[in-house]
Amino acid sequence: MKASSGGMRMHVPRSLLLLAALAIPGIPAHAQGDAPLPHATAVTAPTTTATPLGADIGGLLDHARNTNPSFAAQRAETAAARERVDSAGALPDPNVQVELMDFTNEMRGGGTTLVPGRVGETRYRFIQPLPGWGKRELQSRTAAAKAEQATAGLDAAWLDLALTIKQAWLRYYAADREAALARETLALLGGLEEATLARYRQGLAPQQAVLRAQREITSQRLAQVGIEQRRRGAVAALNGLLARAPHEPLAAPGEPSALPAALDLAALVARARAANPALAADERGIEAARLERERTWADRYPDYSIGVTNNRPRGEDQSWDLMFEVMIPLQQSARRAREREAAYMVTAADARRAATGSRLAGEIGAAWANFTSARETQRLLRGTLLPQAQATRDATRAAFETGRADFDAVLEAERQLVDTRMNLLQSEVEARMALFEIEKLVGESL
Repeated sequence: MKASSGGMRMHVPRSLLLLAALAIPGIPAHAQGDAPLPHATAVTAPTTTATPLGADIGGLLDHARNTNPSFAAQRAETAAARERVDSAGALPDPNVQVELMDFTNEMRGGGTTLVPGRVGETRYRFIQPLPGWGKRELQSRTAAAKAEQATAGLDAAWLDLALTIKQAWLRYYAADREAALARETLALLGGLEEATLARYRQGLAPQQAVLRAQREITSQRLAQVGIEQRRRGAVAALNGLLARAPHEPLAAPGEPSALPAALDLAALVARARAANPALAADERGIEAARLERERTWADRYPDYSIGVTNNRPRGEDQSWDLMFEVMIPLQQSARRAREREAAYMVTAADARRAATGSRLAGEIGAAWANFTSARETQRLLRGTLLPQAQATRDATRAAFETGRADFDAVLEAERQLVDTRMNLLQSEVEARMALFEIEKLVGESL
């Protein structure tokens, strides 16, 4: 919305000119719900999709899931953990030995050679190591638990990335709406300047009022520079999360979904304990630590090897040997240390899960308090302070028209209304920030 100086120089009476300059509408008060704030103009990239990139959070999340390099690395590590499940329970690779007996041929009166079949005797031996009973199954189960832990960690990493994107988009949204409010304020100040100039020419206002209006216009333009800088920074941050160039344009942010009227803290904590992926990762970590402890205990029992040997004496009939080998677990001190290590790892995993649960409850409580406070602030601003500021602005305009109020009173009334609208925007941003944090902690959208 812009005030046109050319339109205000049309052939209309001075009184109508003043009324037209002051008749800039504000945001209407709503008893319930979230009132939409004005949009700021943004440069949008050509697109063929129904929702341009940047207009809402959903499109950004879909784009980031496929393009964010950090999440791609986490996804590849999770896939690698899954592949380790099949190999964990596999048998060790066998060994093949070739033994050359009497390679100097002293017993047969020949020369030294390393060619099989030309020495005194050639032995071909095949050896297959065999882990003790149950060890392979424990290794497979441990790898499976670690793969599930990695999968839960991937879900937690996505929630962290989604929260970062939501917060960046919300800063983009706030800067866009601040820019719209700043443009409306600048248009209002332009109208007040014209009206004050008209009254000054008629001797009804001092020169200081004109200078004050011009100074306020300059201050508002400086404020617009800061707002635009924040907007560009938000766009660069979003593009960085989407693996795009910092200067690539985004569509103007649309209106987000309505905020819930209230949230139940006890229900949120219960949902977090049931669905939070970080807590699920700790649960899988406990299972993996316990299985690793069982596998360490299984090292008290020996491993085995079997072997088959083909003996080929030169010039004689070949024969076969069967070998059975047992590993003797003599290193008791080392094994006991590994068992104590595994037991401590189980204790650490249990403590880590408890710490995560306590942290989740505390963070949910803090975010819930922020959300509740911001929603109450919104209710008071929208239901009480905003209508009061609008009524004060309208009364001051009428008094200014009849000469019963000076320029400073009009400017102060308009400033209070703008500040109220900015506070309303800020409380909305705070409520959404808290809601996004809660969604991350409970592991789902609310």
